[in-house]
Amino acid sequence: MDLDAALVRALQEDGRASVQTLAARLGQPRAAVSRRLRAMLADGTVRVIAAVDPAVLGQHVLAHVSIRTDGAVEPIAEQLRRLDETVLVSAVGGTHGIVTEVRLGSMAALHELLARIRALPGVAGISTLIYSAVVKGFFVSHLRAPVRIDATDASLVEELQRDGRQSLRALGETVRLSPSAVATRLDRLTGSGVITVRAVEARGLTRRQLSMGVGLTLTADDDAVLTALAAWPDVDFAARTIGRFDAVATLVQPSAGALHESLERIRSLPGVAGLETWLHLAVVKEDYTRTLRPVVTA
Repeated sequence: MDLDAALVRALQEDGRASVQTLAARLGQPRAAVSRRLRAMLADGTVRVIAAVDPAVLGQHVLAHVSIRTDGAVEPIAEQLRRLDETVLVSAVGGTHGIVTEVRLGSMAALHELLARIRALPGVAGISTLIYSAVVKGFFVSHLRAPVRIDATDASLVEELQRDGRQSLRALGETVRLSPSAVATRLDRLTGSGVITVRAVEARGLTRRQLSMGVGLTLTADDDAVLTALAAWPDVDFAARTIGRFDAVATLVQPSAGALHESLERIRSLPGVAGLETWLHLAVVKEDYTRTLRPVVTA
């Protein structure tokens, strides 16, 4: 059993699960789980953070932009990293040199952002995919019911965006509430789908895990393919898209051989007519933290 991989998967389902709960789920000694968790958090292998549902933030347009470059990719990636609209910026190997994921409030805002990206020095061309439905990923919309969010909720979420595993006592000291009152607010925010608290694993050639993007061409509007991808533990993200692909997915595996096996599984799915891949060489930005202002969610 790969304890680190199993621990990350468990934290991706519940980032605030106690060490005792994690140990019981993994069938491992509590001390071993605690030691590995502390080590991975300390060296940056994994972060546990809160993400606000995009719908709460008014971010109704989610898109994937592939960028061809004329020259080095690092200067362009750095400029993309500074943009508030980007949640992911990654240097990749493939037809394009960079991919970025963006979240905006409207199609007009997306068109304006794409014009800004095209105008960056060194950008030779871009190709854009619109996410029509995200079926697996950190920012899948789970908003279930209207929720009134006050200034204390906003402060609590900001603390969880810095460290999603802070204790109830530590959170309470920051927002000036008792641990039980903090727990009640957390249950309301997570239960209604306003926030998700889960692990984000560092990926790239210098990390423990390799990550590969996959663009799929489907023979039909095949929900079965997306359902299968969402169920596989090696698929970190999957979405139905509008653009040159019908769907995209992100694979995470510890080796090139394991990535190859995952691709073979995808190729063998009924309804998959073709695919294109890009290897994430260096993730420059992966940041889902956003300020949550007091509002009533719709």
